[in-house]
Amino acid sequence: MSASPALTSTLAAPTIVAPSRSFWTVVMRQLRHDPVAMFAAFVLLLIIGAAVFAPWIAPDDAYKASMLKRLLPIGSPDHILGTDELGRDMLTRLMYGGRLSLLMGVVPVLAAFFIGTTIGVTAGYVGGRANMITMRMLDVFYAFPSVLLAVAIAGALGPGMSNSLIALTLVFVPQVVRIAESVTTQVRRLDYIEAARMSGASAMSIIRVHVLGNVLGPVFVYATGLLSVSMILGSGLSFLGLGVKPPEPEWGLMLNTLRSAIFRNPLVAALPGAMIFFTSIAFNLLADGVRSAMDIRK
Repeated sequence: MSASPALTSTLAAPTIVAPSRSFWTVVMRQLRHDPVAMFAAFVLLLIIGAAVFAPWIAPDDAYKASMLKRLLPIGSPDHILGTDELGRDMLTRLMYGGRLSLLMGVVPVLAAFFIGTTIGVTAGYVGGRANMITMRMLDVFYAFPSVLLAVAIAGALGPGMSNSLIALTLVFVPQVVRIAESVTTQVRRLDYIEAARMSGASAMSIIRVHVLGNVLGPVFVYATGLLSVSMILGSGLSFLGLGVKPPEPEWGLMLNTLRSAIFRNPLVAALPGAMIFFTSIAFNLLADGVRSAMDIRK
């Protein structure tokens, strides 16, 4: 018995793919109803705003030293968060330090997102021996922990911020490739991909129109979770002397230079570590909120 036109229309409606604008509207609506994600986003906006507008709102010069004001405690006059081992204002140094620390967290993840997605989608769509060779070559990176691999690459390239960014990018690329390749391998077996291939569409056209729309979502969600890891690893490289060089303010480097003051003024010495901790937690909470909002199974 054939179904009525109204019933057919009702059954077919859920199979229509919603426009990307509608999808992101739903995602933003879900995020707005997530108080934890909204609080994390608010904290990140404050930290990013303080870093971006530091030249205009910072109370002092980030490089101005005074041996007479070394290691002033929190709440001192004109230095609300005290001073560091060279008498520089800690609040100002933390504001400026957020610039480099956030840069170390965001840039490697963005670079790994584009590079890893390109390699993973290509390997997953081509399949066969090319896919196997590509993935086995990248599996070598999984033989080492991320921290050890980042230190090894940065040590081989030499200290410096640019080399640290390259090292972190190389650490994250294999992880993004694995996610992109896995999703692409599943997508390319679907019926509509085979139909597009039989219709004569080119591989680039199929990837651009049909594959990327399904792959970018999971890869983006995974990449947001790497932001906090990247920032912690970048700060760790600076702490070990493989990242940002003095006298540039960066939270990991500041944590290293304040080690000698840990017994004399522990609260001031712990401030850079606290900023790393709270920023990484905020990134993680926001990433969890985005992952939950983009879960279409809801």
